[in-house]
Amino acid sequence: MKTLPPDQLTRIISVLDLTSLDDDDDEARIEALCAQACTPYGSPAALCIQRRFLPLAHRCLSQAGLRPQVRLASVANFPDGASDARRAVRDIEAALDQGADEVDLVMPWRALLQGDASLAAQLVQACRRAASGKTLKVILESGELQSDVLVRQATRIAIDAGADFIKTSTGKASVHATPQAARVMLHTLAQHNPGCGFKAAGGIREPAQAQHYLHLAASILGPAWPTPERFRLGASSLLARLIHPDQADPSGY
Repeated sequence: MKTLPPDQLTRIISVLDLTSLDDDDDEARIEALCAQACTPYGSPAALCIQRRFLPLAHRCLSQAGLRPQVRLASVANFPDGASDARRAVRDIEAALDQGADEVDLVMPWRALLQGDASLAAQLVQACRRAASGKTLKVILESGELQSDVLVRQATRIAIDAGADFIKTSTGKASVHATPQAARVMLHTLAQHNPGCGFKAAGGIREPAQAQHYLHLAASILGPAWPTPERFRLGASSLLARLIHPDQADPSGY
């Protein structure tokens, strides 16, 4: 596979949330992730990591001159999407205490499957208040919602609750991001709040996938819409695949 032209590499990398959220993550892995954020084609939008590693990532990125342009993200209510709002709020508060600029929150998607939209809405609203002043991305776990109707409903709940981004997936479920779910989410944004951002995550490993999601967003919301402020791609192995397409390990988030 050939390397993409530099302008395309720069564009994709600029919207990338470089991610490591594995149970066996350690300091060495996070330091290596931070080192990857310095590329010949610019830096990613953010690093998304477990909150205990946020201070380490801040030091590494600062030493490399990559702060604050590379933002620090962590997760809440992750990966299960439980229905306990107090737990989710505590997760957010802990992430902010450790220096997070952004929080990716898992919506309690099982509540939607059970017909309880109010529970999902209340949890996201409580977390929006807890994350006041910070970027809140709401993960719908679209692959588990099983229908376009529920994906659309979850998108509306997140938008109405004040999410800054809606995000497809945790990357931990059996079904990750799909073009169909992304299409439903983006059309819902276009209709109700094009100022809210979109993040595709989970299973995005190939440059062609990244290009497809960028094209999809641009075709629905306009060619100027997909910027790092409104469009992200969550991935771990994609960056290496972009820069060294013949050497990268295609496994990962």
